[in-house]
Amino acid sequence: MLILGRGSRTNRLQPLAKSLLTILDRNRTPSMEQLLELDGIHTARAAMILAALELGRRRHQSGIRIRGPEDAFELIRYLGDRNQEHFLCLTLNGAGELIERHTVTVGLVNRTLIHPREVFAPALKDRAASVLVAHNHPSGNLEPSSEDIQITRRLQDSGELLGIPVLDHIIFHRTDFRSLLGSS
Repeated sequence: MLILGRGSRTNRLQPLAKSLLTILDRNRTPSMEQLLELDGIHTARAAMILAALELGRRRHQSGIRIRGPEDAFELIRYLGDRNQEHFLCLTLNGAGELIERHTVTVGLVNRTLIHPREVFAPALKDRAASVLVAHNHPSGNLEPSSEDIQITRRLQDSGELLGIPVLDHIIFHRTDFRSLLGSS
């Protein structure tokens, strides 16, 4: 809301900010055209948003070393309060440094569909040496479901085949997380 400053005649500030966050949750690098589709975003405001995103990327994105689930949690905890499940793939280089944080899918309140193809597509594009996957539980319950365990195994098998190991699968909410493959 601080970056936007104000709403428009037809769209108040808070709904406009929520609409912008929805776009950013799905695509961390939206185009000018995608931003201009929002009611209340004009060219100058879209350019300002894109500049702020680029500044943030340059300052805090690539090169952050992920030593364990705690480091990864700090990069994704901002999604912990969302009302829908967000399934993420963090791509890492050979030194264990973050290449990119990708939102693979946004699901329902308590479920999201995951396919290994969708998880590993950004890893292949980034030429990642390994990945770490994570998803939020809007309920706040960090206990993995049978589906969580099943998809973790399937992703591990797929990663082994591709030569891109899955280092961990983290379930999280705003204040805490659980590591399915490591220790938390």
